[in-house]
Amino acid sequence: MAKKKLHEFHDLTDLELTAKYNDLKNELFNLRFQQTTGQLKNPLLIRTVRKDIARILTIQNERKVKKQGGQK
Repeated sequence: MAKKKLHEFHDLTDLELTAKYNDLKNELFNLRFQQTTGQLKNPLLIRTVRKDIARILTIQNERKVKKQGGQK
């Protein structure tokens, strides 16, 4: 999976972000499983997927704060 840029995630709707988050969590599980069994060819994929998950969570949090009017 190629690393996505932040603006590519900003273009997605909330539902699409949630679906992408779930897909990436499943992919991360599979990559970790492959790593444990010694089948993972490129261990840097785990880092890429983790960073993409963090990007999605950041965007979701930004949107949540924006809906609340910037208040905590």
